[in-house]
Amino acid sequence: MPPHAARTPPAGREHGRTAAPASAPPRAAQPPGAGPEPLLRTGPKAAPPEAAPPEAAPPEAAPPEAAPPEAAPPEAARLEAAWLGRAVGCLLGKPVEKLPLEGIRALARAAGNWPLDDWFSERGVPPEVLAAYPWNRRSASTSLAENIDGMPEDDDLNYPLLGLLLLQRHGKGFTTADVARLWLDELPAGRTFTAERIAYRNLLLGLEPPVTATHHNPFREWIGALIRADVHGWTNPGDPAAAAAQAYRDAALTHTGNGVYAALFVAAATATAATGRSDVHTALRTGLAFVPPRSRLAEAVRFGIRAAGQEADFDLVVDRLHARYGHYHWVHAVPNTALIAAALTHADGDFSRSVCRAVSGGWDTDSNGATAGALAGLLAGSPDALPHRWTAPLKNRLATTVPGFDGIGFDALAHLTAQEAARS
Repeated sequence: MPPHAARTPPAGREHGRTAAPASAPPRAAQPPGAGPEPLLRTGPKAAPPEAAPPEAAPPEAAPPEAAPPEAAPPEAARLEAAWLGRAVGCLLGKPVEKLPLEGIRALARAAGNWPLDDWFSERGVPPEVLAAYPWNRRSASTSLAENIDGMPEDDDLNYPLLGLLLLQRHGKGFTTADVARLWLDELPAGRTFTAERIAYRNLLLGLEPPVTATHHNPFREWIGALIRADVHGWTNPGDPAAAAAQAYRDAALTHTGNGVYAALFVAAATATAATGRSDVHTALRTGLAFVPPRSRLAEAVRFGIRAAGQEADFDLVVDRLHARYGHYHWVHAVPNTALIAAALTHADGDFSRSVCRAVSGGWDTDSNGATAGALAGLLAGSPDALPHRWTAPLKNRLATTVPGFDGIGFDALAHLTAQEAARS
């Protein structure tokens, strides 16, 4: 996720076009307790005039009903591969985050690393290429092949940690109000960006979910809810409906419409992959079943999957995606979710190809790499199935400002996640 938006669009608009109302998702009847609950007020008692009543969830974000679990909790090894995969994909994308597609290709080609198949490196890259396409200034010192030393902090890992903490404290029946309280207690405001930062500000103003997602929040259909969805799939193996319901309650704090649908898609796909019995294509089809079929996000995911099946060269898939969705902001959920689905499809679930395709497609590179890597890690099944060149530089160490987790190993995170998956 980006540290800031390059340009802030007006609320309710997407890069110059008005956001169309999204249709209701499948099985839109909201289960008791699934929607956002009022948060204890800490400020003004009255919400702004444009805010929806806090007791009513936005119609376009209603969750699917949860079904009884169908699988045993995933083994810790599979979850460790998922955590590692998320970290690898995120770290691979960090140095090129915010760069245009032509810049990513130029840097990798100059280093002899195209099609992308390894960490980005500055070695051998001509000065004129580096001047034209400088690395991400916040990340280059910790994410190039020559300087990686453990997994540095990133919101793409912070939010899964918060999701794990949420489940430890409140269980799978948590409410959106619980998410809000946890953020105020444990998430440093300076580590929030775009929709999350606006929602955090709205909480401090005394607003309640779901108004926190809509009040002066032009980022509410961006990718932030998607990057929080993995943990809900990891802890509901074989039960995509329960995973999507959890992801909805989490997402409703900050997002609406396609921003929520992206989280439902990833949570349900992840829950399907977490059983170890499904291939990537089944997981993606399952995820898509939880997205309203006439929504822009569903159309984009279908297009990405279709294009991936039609082109042998993934560069051509990416070119088609950028031609069709390039008018969106580079952090919007629609193009990024389409790219994630295309990368996983084209790679046939292979770990290295999945993370490299997701990152090489541009847009929100670290978030896309993280989500693709997490799902491909689940499919790989164990840390030993992930290539050593990816996992060794991480040194089983994650840096974070989320209290209690700084320096934790991915093996420890896997055991903690398995414990939550086993809880009813």
